[in-house]
Amino acid sequence: MARGSVAVTTERCKGCGFCVEFCPTHVLALSSAFNRKGYHPPHMIEPDKCSGCNLCGMYCPDFAIFGFKTAETKPAAIPAATEAPAPSEAMEAKEV
Repeated sequence: MARGSVAVTTERCKGCGFCVEFCPTHVLALSSAFNRKGYHPPHMIEPDKCSGCNLCGMYCPDFAIFGFKTAETKPAAIPAATEAPAPSEAMEAKEV
């Protein structure tokens, strides 16, 4: 599954809960904290499950939340085995 995250502009939020309701991976919940207007903005409760689909942002009437995909870190590729280098001509010249 793709990885993602959300960015919340807390002071724009009016606590309608659309982002929480329509999140397909159920990673959002309304916070117990208040913004300056007295509303409860959303926060991520399970950030590892976020897919970055941005449905939260599409349903937000106040443009207070945006979902985005994050770059996945892939394991480093193991270099292919290489053959041992052939003895150099200089080494062969010394032996003669």
